[in-house]
Amino acid sequence: MKKICVGTLAFFGIVSAFAQEKPLDMKMDFEDYDPPSTLVVPEHVLTRAKYPFIDVHNHQWNMPTQDLNALLKEMDALNMAVMVNLSGRGRGSTEHLERSLENVNKTNPKRLIVFTNMDFAAIDDPEWQGRMLKQLEDDVKKGANGLKIFKTLGMFVNDSKGNRIHIDDPRLDPIWDKCGALGIPVLIHSADPKSFWDPIDKNNERWLELKLHPGRRHDTDKVSWETIIEEQHNMFRKHPKTKFINAHMGWYGSDLKKLGALMDQLPNMYAEIGAVIAELGRQPRAGRDFLIKYQDRVMFGKDSWVPEEYATYFRVLETADDYFPYHKRYHAFWRMYGLALPDEVLKKIYYKNALKVIPHIDASLFPK
Repeated sequence: MKKICVGTLAFFGIVSAFAQEKPLDMKMDFEDYDPPSTLVVPEHVLTRAKYPFIDVHNHQWNMPTQDLNALLKEMDALNMAVMVNLSGRGRGSTEHLERSLENVNKTNPKRLIVFTNMDFAAIDDPEWQGRMLKQLEDDVKKGANGLKIFKTLGMFVNDSKGNRIHIDDPRLDPIWDKCGALGIPVLIHSADPKSFWDPIDKNNERWLELKLHPGRRHDTDKVSWETIIEEQHNMFRKHPKTKFINAHMGWYGSDLKKLGALMDQLPNMYAEIGAVIAELGRQPRAGRDFLIKYQDRVMFGKDSWVPEEYATYFRVLETADDYFPYHKRYHAFWRMYGLALPDEVLKKIYYKNALKVIPHIDASLFPK
């Protein structure tokens, strides 16, 4: 009994000694917790694509006045052969498009492609449709290679009566048909990630992003994500002779089975991977299988022009690396894996598919 008492006293003495030390501070905000991985595996950080590529989803808002030679040097460092600027009209002006094309033509028209845009706000005006059809024809004659539709259509643009303009509104049908007749594609961004409409709680995996960027929330919007997306698909169905590039993989990067079914149903729909590479990178087997199966229908896109972020795309597409981070933790706090795509699939995603869909790109810039 005496030994037990001594042992007990000794134990409490140790505890007391630890108690006198400064207590460990365990308080930390969730967004601050970001430990580096202790996993030791081969790493292949790529700053240059294996093949020259076409970025079909980029925005150069200052193209009329910017130094395009400096931009070309940045593109060269990435092995980007061609950039598609989707913001040809900037905030809506014909002058912006004309000056953009003028700057491109005096710099390097082979490597800088411009899409035009359209304003739907005056859709109730009886003359609106005729004006837009003529604008489209004129813009293509001036050098525009496609039409980019922003997410405002279907979400925020209303007619004169205050009603939301649906993506599949019959008043827009002649626009889509005209694009098909002109031989230009329509790259359309509809809605946002579905999680932006979901309750902002512990079950929302984009919680951190929505906390840091509350302006991206749509959980109180009147129109549902499903409604917007179905309108887009219905529009694709109604215009089989027009080629549509569905931006951001149509927000089905996390449901490749559904996206595959849509690909099968809609042969005029293509997809691009801008801002959704993290979805592919966290499902390397399913992502690889999908890109191999639909290798003729997927294009390379990035969306924002931040040159150092392209390395993530190259690494996911080209390497077999394990468990590496995305370049924006709030966008994807999970780790990713390389898909190690076959060379022929890489070539199609990097440039061959875009060459088939976007007119007037010089094929001599790329290997066969």
